[in-house]
Amino acid sequence: MTTPILGELEQVVLLAILRLEDTAFALSVIREIDAQAGRRVSRGTLYKTIERLADKGLVEWTVEDGPPERGGHPRRRFRVSAFGVSALRASRDTLHRLWHGLDDVLGRKRP
Repeated sequence: MTTPILGELEQVVLLAILRLEDTAFALSVIREIDAQAGRRVSRGTLYKTIERLADKGLVEWTVEDGPPERGGHPRRRFRVSAFGVSALRASRDTLHRLWHGLDDVLGRKRP
């Protein structure tokens, strides 16, 4: 299977899920993205992104009973697959190669 090219939001979602480990539920992922990336993501956007990632084999989830404060409504716990971790590594390595040697250009202030 070829490693897919990941978009920015896909990378951000995968990284947030990895950071949260066993607490990667929709609301906690949204909060993590906001806290770490300063980016607001709606629940609908998150679920569409996760569905796309799941179709690529990068994310998996289990459905479990929600806590009493949610009325016991089921919720999904997300997990990045081994293939998802490989895709993130490949994306990171590609970006590092593209950034290499551009510090002077990007560091310069434009008039």
